Amino acid sequence: MIADFFLALFLSLIQGLTEFLPVSSSAHLLLPSLIFGAKDFGIVFDISVHAGTLAAVIYYFKKEIQGLVQAWKPWTDNRDQQNYLLGLNLLVATLPIVIVGLFFSDFTESRFANLNSIAWTNLIFAVLLYLAFRSSTQTKSLAELTLTTALIIGCFQALAIFPGASRSGMAITGALLIGLNLKDTSKFAFLLSIPTILGALVLMFLKGAYSLELSDLLIILTGFFGSAFVAFFTIKSFLKFVEKIGMTPFVVYRVALGAILLLL
Repeated sequence: MIADFFLALFLSLIQGLTEFLPVSSSAHLLLPSLIFGAKDFGIVFDISVHAGTLAAVIYYFKKEIQGLVQAWKPWTDNRDQQNYLLGLNLLVATLPIVIVGLFFSDFTESRFANLNSIAWTNLIFAVLLYLAFRSSTQTKSLAELTLTTALIIGCFQALAIFPGASRSGMAITGALLIGLNLKDTSKFAFLLSIPTILGALVLMFLKGAYSLELSDLLIILTGFFGSAFVAFFTIKSFLKFVEKIGMTPFVVYRVALGAILLLL
């Protein structure tokens, strides 16, 4: 039980650190079991750590969320059009991954990934992220997003079905390709994670993944609080430094990770 606790704590810290960085949290959660044969806690543990990161991003962006809620109230007289359009773009950008989740949920939950597939996915999408970053005009702001460009970002995010692709990484790639500036790209990717993670949690619950045993409670709580704590400070740090550090460090890390995994 003690060993399970420390493994759960370690995995929750990985989830909190990687969920919002363009490095693929799902792949990092699988690596300990694939490389070292560590215990795989399964979908139930995934729920807890994703719920933790969801709580962190909601808390961090609570003011922005309040603005979106106010703008979308049907009885609002002086509607904030900017927040209303942002909310609409977030909904449109969420649609592709919802469709993928509904039709390919068995595929995503099958734990099909192996070291080679994670390695190659990391390498391919790292290169794509780098090309998007280097070629992007980064001249557009969130206010200039259209429903079409939001849908493009959402289609890229849907590619995160492949472990190693990175949900945030794909959303950032799509946003950069349509010319969104790096700061707003990161903000939109973080806000987009809210309906995306929430939808994933709802789908998991509807499929019966909430059936728990009392012995799982410590692992679940560890996953939730550990990932929430680390995720909050990850978001804060990333938004603070993203314009200074760019995407290159994450690309280099993913290429190195992919190369190392291919050699194992």
